[in-house]
Amino acid sequence: MAVPNKAIPNSFYETIVDTTDEWIVSRTGVQMRYHASSDEFTSDLCVEAVENMLSRFDVNLRDVDLVLAATTSPDQPMPGVACRLQFRLGLDKAGAFDLYAACAGFAYGIIVAKGLIAAGSHRKVLVVAGETLSKITDFTDRTSCVLFGDGAGAVLVEAADVGNIGQGITGAYGAGGPDLYISGFADTIDGQAVVHNRKIMQNGRKVFKWAVQTMSENYQKLLALNNMKADELNWFIPHSANLRILEAISQETGYPMDHILQSVVNYGNTSSASIPIAFCKALDEGRIQAGDNIMMLGFGGGLTYAGIVIRWM
Repeated sequence: MAVPNKAIPNSFYETIVDTTDEWIVSRTGVQMRYHASSDEFTSDLCVEAVENMLSRFDVNLRDVDLVLAATTSPDQPMPGVACRLQFRLGLDKAGAFDLYAACAGFAYGIIVAKGLIAAGSHRKVLVVAGETLSKITDFTDRTSCVLFGDGAGAVLVEAADVGNIGQGITGAYGAGGPDLYISGFADTIDGQAVVHNRKIMQNGRKVFKWAVQTMSENYQKLLALNNMKADELNWFIPHSANLRILEAISQETGYPMDHILQSVVNYGNTSSASIPIAFCKALDEGRIQAGDNIMMLGFGGGLTYAGIVIRWM
């Protein structure tokens, strides 16, 4: 994982919008997040995350045949972040493409990587999720600007005789597009006018309700797909959008909150990077052990969702 050096406490927002630390914590759970500098971009954080991975594990990138980058905040629309990584990491023989599925991007990336390897077209896929959301945050919107942080996470998915990646699920609720968007060329989404500021715009109440219902339903579906009972799941890592959403999911599913891994409190909502950051911090803390069953379930703009169960080796 990687985050920028610039830490942003809740007190920063007290100086720019009508809010308080108490209000931010009570509504979102966020206490800290990190923002990229003016000359620091998503690809930079992704490269750092890959370098961090290489320092932790006995792996190499020499025969990586695909780089897959999940992001909603690329350095520029073209070239993609994956192509920048392919060049900067010296992976000359690897293909590269970006996956644009918002906060569900990391889970989608694992599922796509597994599918390509299972199909026999690839054997080693570098999956990276990175965001610099601070560059597309509307800092006049007191309800949303306090949420977002920057960061990246990386994993290597390889062919193996005995696999540890289980069954996954993907889905979308396209009708919810106007509830969470970043404006682009079109003036409307399904006939609804969009705010043309190239910033993240969201209907927090509607997204909250949809997220809790959708995540709770798909938590149950993923357990069934993997022939698992809830007590066989060691850790659950939903997208860290808002601590109150995670608490509501815990209440709805009955899965204990102390086994839900999150990154939102100390890093904010980092979109596609939130799941790998939560995963990495849990490894650092010694919480995840060999043999643990872990469910990762992302949800975000689109509206998209995706989830996968793995066994940590």
